[in-house]
Amino acid sequence: MGPAQRAEALAAMAERELDVLVVGGGVVGAGTALDAVTRGLSTGIVEARDWASGTSSRSSKLVHGGLRYLEMLDFALVREALKERGLLLERIAPHLVKPVPFLYPLQHKGWERVYAGAGVALYDAMSVSSGHGRGLPVHRHLTRGHALRVAPCLRKDALVGALQYYDAQMDDARYVATLVRTAASYGARVASRAPVIGFLREGERVVGARVKDIETGGEYEIRAKQIVNATGVWTDDTQAMIGERGQFHVRASKGIHLVVPKDRIHSTSGIILRTEKSVLFVIPWGRHWIVGTTDTEWDLDKAHPAASSADIDYLLAHVNSVLAVPLTRDDVEGVFAGLRPLLAGESDATSKLSREHTVAHPVPGLVVVAGGKYTTYRVMAKDAVDEAVHGLDRRVAECVTEDVPLLGAEGYRALWNARARIAERTGLHVARVEHLLNRYGSMTEELLELVTADPGLGRPLSGADDYLRAEVVYAASHEGARHLDDVLTRRTRISIETFDRGTRCARECAELMAPVLGWDKEQIEKEVEHYEKRVEAERESQLQPDDLTADAARLGAPDIVPI
Repeated sequence: MGPAQRAEALAAMAERELDVLVVGGGVVGAGTALDAVTRGLSTGIVEARDWASGTSSRSSKLVHGGLRYLEMLDFALVREALKERGLLLERIAPHLVKPVPFLYPLQHKGWERVYAGAGVALYDAMSVSSGHGRGLPVHRHLTRGHALRVAPCLRKDALVGALQYYDAQMDDARYVATLVRTAASYGARVASRAPVIGFLREGERVVGARVKDIETGGEYEIRAKQIVNATGVWTDDTQAMIGERGQFHVRASKGIHLVVPKDRIHSTSGIILRTEKSVLFVIPWGRHWIVGTTDTEWDLDKAHPAASSADIDYLLAHVNSVLAVPLTRDDVEGVFAGLRPLLAGESDATSKLSREHTVAHPVPGLVVVAGGKYTTYRVMAKDAVDEAVHGLDRRVAECVTEDVPLLGAEGYRALWNARARIAERTGLHVARVEHLLNRYGSMTEELLELVTADPGLGRPLSGADDYLRAEVVYAASHEGARHLDDVLTRRTRISIETFDRGTRCARECAELMAPVLGWDKEQIEKEVEHYEKRVEAERESQLQPDDLTADAARLGAPDIVPI
């Protein structure tokens, strides 16, 4: 997905009518493109900004069944999600999706252990009965002493015992980029930084879309037999372009997360806590912890939701209620805010809105898919393509994505077993090889070839030494990164994993990207300056007392390429 492939994809989409054009490059849109192309349909996908730049890069990074939905008696949603969790772990993306343990502290003797234990036992049973959950350990009951050995960070008076169970996690933005690359490898035409600015109509029927290439300023008319609107929290805005009222509305709920260094919370397990509104997770994340999340209605800027000082204080207060050594503002390395797309009309409280998804065909030629949760993206994609197929005048194969591994999955386990030999052959530390395998799977060999050609790319980035210089070059040449922000925020997580939020290594990264993307010195300066202003605006927004003032502060740094 380098710059040449992007230009070719836009030209090819405009040249010949597609069977399916997907609008929206989050996890659902990317999954829909992969589903369609693997059924033999000519497929294109366009994204207004960067791949996964909206909700799909700002989640809790969990692949889970939704334990709390059992309490709401939403058994069908949990069963579906647990099946998908197993498929992702075992078959579709074992290099990207990993098991993660969670400790649930019990605060009441007797009844709570029985009640919570029954729920977690049901969760495990539903996972196994799906046929794809045998790879995860089952839950276990812990005494208070045992729980405190697992998580010494907890206050002794914060629990009387605990349950430990397993879910899974992934790097959400990396997962989407890999999904898009996989769709492209099967023949889908893919282009980011290409917003839809209008739809083409013939009578009542939608027959295509007008797409602007905001990198070059060109415009394309892309015709398609069926268009799938998979734009998440932008669903209503996209629908408005065709002048039709949608059959449903999507509301945005903001969730924020804090990132703190590993040594600030002493535990060998993630932690899940109840709050008065929802649940709070403390999630292991490499050399860090992710603490989240909030659940509040948001009706301001959708592209750059802002975390306010009140949001940060809320999370710190709740996590500190159980920690022996409280976290402070000074412990926070990074903060990120994302918007959940919730189907409106179920309830006034966003935490109670449905996480089910809906597919509709509001006008001929246009399918809309909305709602749902990250874990069930593949089911949403299948349902969207099933609906689109009704508008095609031929027989189309059934969905096969249950059996389609993502790029990097094939051969991953064999390479993992050989990681010591790879380290010896390349001169890299075995921990570095493990890091690469868990980000790129069997595509790690492509990065190692870059290092062989230029040994300097085998050095870590200054100021962000979890990542090799080769990863920055690879992001621009193979993973569709078009700007410095794409690399520091989504292809890597440097923007939330360092106290300087990536400003120390920004220039080094820009200079590594420049030869791949054809940047001159002026563009390098522009990229670095824009990124520094973005970080400054985010820091300022996180000092503001409420959403309105935080949003205004964050908007002080506009996109590097305006839409």
